[in-house]
Amino acid sequence: MNTCVGQLPESGATERLESESSSQRRAKIPACYANLILAPFAHMPKTSATLLIIDDDEVVRASLAAYLEDSGFSVLQASNGQQGLQVFEQDKPDLVICDLRMPQMGGLELIRQVTELSPQTPVIVVSGAGVMNDAVEALRLGAADYLIKPLEDLAVLEHSVRRALDRARLLLENQRYREKLEKANRELEASLNLLQEDQNAGRQVQMNMLPVSPWTIDEFKFAHQIIPSLYLSGDFVDYFRVDERRVAFYLADVSGHGASSAFVTVLLKFMTTRLLFESKRSGTLPEFKPSEVLGHINRGLISCKLGKHVTMVGGVIDEETGLLTYSIGGHLPLPVLYTPDSVRYLQGRGLPVGLFNEATYEDHVLELPPTFSLTLMSDGILDLLPEPTLKEKEAALPQRVKAAGGTLDGLRQVFGLATLGEMPDDIALLVLSRNL
Repeated sequence: MNTCVGQLPESGATERLESESSSQRRAKIPACYANLILAPFAHMPKTSATLLIIDDDEVVRASLAAYLEDSGFSVLQASNGQQGLQVFEQDKPDLVICDLRMPQMGGLELIRQVTELSPQTPVIVVSGAGVMNDAVEALRLGAADYLIKPLEDLAVLEHSVRRALDRARLLLENQRYREKLEKANRELEASLNLLQEDQNAGRQVQMNMLPVSPWTIDEFKFAHQIIPSLYLSGDFVDYFRVDERRVAFYLADVSGHGASSAFVTVLLKFMTTRLLFESKRSGTLPEFKPSEVLGHINRGLISCKLGKHVTMVGGVIDEETGLLTYSIGGHLPLPVLYTPDSVRYLQGRGLPVGLFNEATYEDHVLELPPTFSLTLMSDGILDLLPEPTLKEKEAALPQRVKAAGGTLDGLRQVFGLATLGEMPDDIALLVLSRNL
């Protein structure tokens, strides 16, 4: 549709315009468009974008093409909607400029089909039909802009083109970013699933290593509970028969949390089991002292260079003599001895296990009362006490054991272990008792 007032070029002039340089074309287009093209404007940086202009008015089409080529764009042309759609499908331009009133296929239908074929390709309408309904429908169908002929300044069109291309580029980048994010999320989900499988396997290994609870051997009863702060625990307990008259036990608290600490509990189980086996085989079992066991584990952890250390309490009960021999490896709180008449901490000290090559450990001997319980706890239990300072917490802990009657079930009630939420540290309890 020709909306430019002035003498049209002679027959065949448009074909010659398209074959000539942009400067030659400027001299041959109607004055109203030539003035627009030659008007001063600030050229934007060169671009590699390809534009498709679809307009049945050859002069308008050539004028817009000349201006946009001078602005650095590659320009394709089509004289009607059907031809424009073919060019679009073949050459896949970055942006389409079209009229609304065209033969064979109108601009609205063209916008609809272009949008279906390539939703990310912007379409700008340049039309002499300044009808509000057409503008609304074009924008509803996905047109990026709607400009009315005649354009007083073609720089407005160039600005609209660049803005639409920038918006399309940003949308494309955003889509690619979302696709990358979705891919990363899928990979993360797969990694988390794999990690969960590993955690499940590790959890099962830990559960299989733990002794039966409760466990009764002759007149002594052992019971334990471990509550991990994460899925895997860095706390560990074990108890086992050494020989016909002796029973050994220990509670260990590995530094840190999670899988790396849980791995050390597996190592502890392996080292104690191997030490027991080698002691039996070599005939040195009578010397199975807690202090020597801690020293053996200390050397093993240091040689492994895992960057982990352990606080431990270990003991051996001689059923014939009724004596308990125990050793402390930097562990707090100390074991709490409960009888119906009293409650107190056991005495002892020592360095953490796995930190110092020169560390040595001392054995302490205690005659076990006829009726008693001995409660070993990891330091995570202190987080459950309301007292404000560590000193006050340690002072209050034996009274909690007394209130629990020295039993594991009583401790569960006193500390509310069944209703615990998220905890900052693992919690381990081991209760050894007789006649309670």
